[in-house]
Amino acid sequence: MSTETNTLSIENVVASTGINQELDLESVAMDMKGSDYNPDNFPGLVYRMQDPKAAALIFRSGKVVCTGADSIDAVHKAIETVFEELQTLGIPIDEPPDPTVQNIVTSGDLGEALNLNAIAIGLGLEDVEYEPEQFPGLVYRIDNPDVVILLFGSGKLVITGGTEPSDAEQALMQIKTDLDELGLLRIVTLRADRVLETSELIYSSPLCSLAGISASERVLSTRNTASSTQPHD
Repeated sequence: MSTETNTLSIENVVASTGINQELDLESVAMDMKGSDYNPDNFPGLVYRMQDPKAAALIFRSGKVVCTGADSIDAVHKAIETVFEELQTLGIPIDEPPDPTVQNIVTSGDLGEALNLNAIAIGLGLEDVEYEPEQFPGLVYRIDNPDVVILLFGSGKLVITGGTEPSDAEQALMQIKTDLDELGLLRIVTLRADRVLETSELIYSSPLCSLAGISASERVLSTRNTASSTQPHD
């Protein structure tokens, strides 16, 4: 792994799957230890796990959404745990489909302060949104990979919308190249000792909208990540 990608840290992986049958969530909630079901606040049952540190949203339709995991391996383990718990309750699950990764949120750091006004002008208005009165970060959309990069004046960044960890690596190299070409990034080597604390930034409303995270998923993810997400070196 190059020095440039050493600052990257996966903060959240959102994935979905299902068991193709309707569930009696009231009954499941009574028997499933660690679950929380309050349909007045949220239509799904929330099942929190400690190993891996993640949460599953289980819906009456049989759909299961995993959020809060910090790797794709952790997602698979979390989903397996959910299915095992459901089977223990007598719910038949023959061959559950593999989870589909919907979004990976990754943080990083360019290692120096950025002039977001100059970057907004240099990158062009077609692919950039920068309204500091509404949101402190600059939003930069790229096509390959198809992700959104949030740049902050501190040099920290958030990459969202990817479905593979390599998407964030490619996006980081892309933004670094773009800023280098504009003369807006003075250093070549990224610092590995400044990793973004992203719980509040990741789950702020503008970013959730960009990442395709619904309001209900945001409520759960904020609670789960606030207590569990720690940046990795």
